[in-house]
Amino acid sequence: MNITKCLSIATQKLWGGRFTNPIDSALEQLNASIQVDKRMYSEDINGSKAYCRVLILCKLLSEEEGNLICEGLDKIETEWRENLFVIKDNDEDIHTANERRLKELIGDVAAKLHTGRSRNDQVNTDMRLWLRSALSALEQLLKELVKIMVDRSYEEIDITMAGYTHLQRAQPVRWSHFLLSHAWNFKSDADKLDTIYKTTNVMSLGSGALAGNPFCIDRIKLAQDLGFEAITQNSMQAVGDRDFIAEFLFWSSLTGIHLSRLAEDLIIFSSKEFNFIEISDTFSTGSSLMPQKKNADSLELVRGIAGSLFGHCSSLMMTLKGLPSTYNKDLQNDKDIMFSAFDKLVSVLNVICGTIKTLKVNSNECRNALSFDMLATDLAYYLVRKGVSFRNAHHDVGKAIAIAEKRNICISDLTLEELQSINEHFQADAVNVWNYEASIEQYQTIGGTSRNSVIAQVDILKKWLCRHYISTKRS
Repeated sequence: MNITKCLSIATQKLWGGRFTNPIDSALEQLNASIQVDKRMYSEDINGSKAYCRVLILCKLLSEEEGNLICEGLDKIETEWRENLFVIKDNDEDIHTANERRLKELIGDVAAKLHTGRSRNDQVNTDMRLWLRSALSALEQLLKELVKIMVDRSYEEIDITMAGYTHLQRAQPVRWSHFLLSHAWNFKSDADKLDTIYKTTNVMSLGSGALAGNPFCIDRIKLAQDLGFEAITQNSMQAVGDRDFIAEFLFWSSLTGIHLSRLAEDLIIFSSKEFNFIEISDTFSTGSSLMPQKKNADSLELVRGIAGSLFGHCSSLMMTLKGLPSTYNKDLQNDKDIMFSAFDKLVSVLNVICGTIKTLKVNSNECRNALSFDMLATDLAYYLVRKGVSFRNAHHDVGKAIAIAEKRNICISDLTLEELQSINEHFQADAVNVWNYEASIEQYQTIGGTSRNSVIAQVDILKKWLCRHYISTKRS
């Protein structure tokens, strides 16, 4: 290939002026990110239009040139939206593609748009704009999930079930109390989005490649135009900053863990061994071999995807760990990770919402899982109310359990004489302990499983759901 042709190929790149040989085809493929970051076409165009307006204020563009650029960018956005945009071989990324197309539409004036701007500050800004919208979408899905759980909790408040620790029957609780225990996790996840939104909503545009912008653009006005609450204060830090992505990925990982733990509980409860709940056919699958099988695959997929969300988080953290200051091409993978985490969360949240909404609670099976040995703590509390220290009461009830197990009977079948042989404070009214509803209702303190305490939880969550959060405050 002659030097003239090599030079022509190389200089088609935005950065190609000093190159005399074309990029190797393998590197060309590895270097290109257009198939990933084209997802940010709207953010890239909106950022470019806002930047165009400040260039007009700086007299680096005339009003006529600025209008021409913005009109061209509007046409490009329409092409993307209507699936008419044609990606070409030299389109490395969304920024290159949009600039190339703009030049095709309006000519050489398009080359003025990049004045003082780098893809380093451009991509950081695009990602922040995209993530802002993504956080709003995720918050809405979390609120939907919490609402479904709150509504079920209120409607099914009288269903009682066994509560578990160490996967062993522990104490009787309300089904609603169990369901709300997960709802509070998701409420916490949604609340954390406020902090991530604030971290994300800081504009880096105007930082250039690393040293800043030499044309005295009004970055504050630019930020206001794009809806940012603040601007970065150090150009070197700004172009290499991916903390907002790392925070989002950690949040995604933690939210995935909360989803996974809920899924695990429901998988166990839907098994024949428990049979507390039945997953709807619409969120189940079968076996290709065993006709009788009905598998809770919706929940298993939720549980499995939680692991890949953690993998995304650790992947970016390890990338960031080894980077020197400012922008490095290692960061090109950040968008793929960010998009993937978002897509997976949207998918699993939609599935878990449908699964929770349509599952059936087998109230009789839940009730049948209760046994009087689960009221052993209540028997100890009985002694405490008679003036016995809890440690001694706990020890004496343990003795009673040992006697019952030796005789192969339930603790509730021990006679009053047998109980009094252990502790003289046992009286005839000890028989009142063997009442599941009374056991549940004694937990009246805030956060307990009594009816009033559960209704209080429902009321708090309903009020929270009625507030205006990210999507409404910042739309």
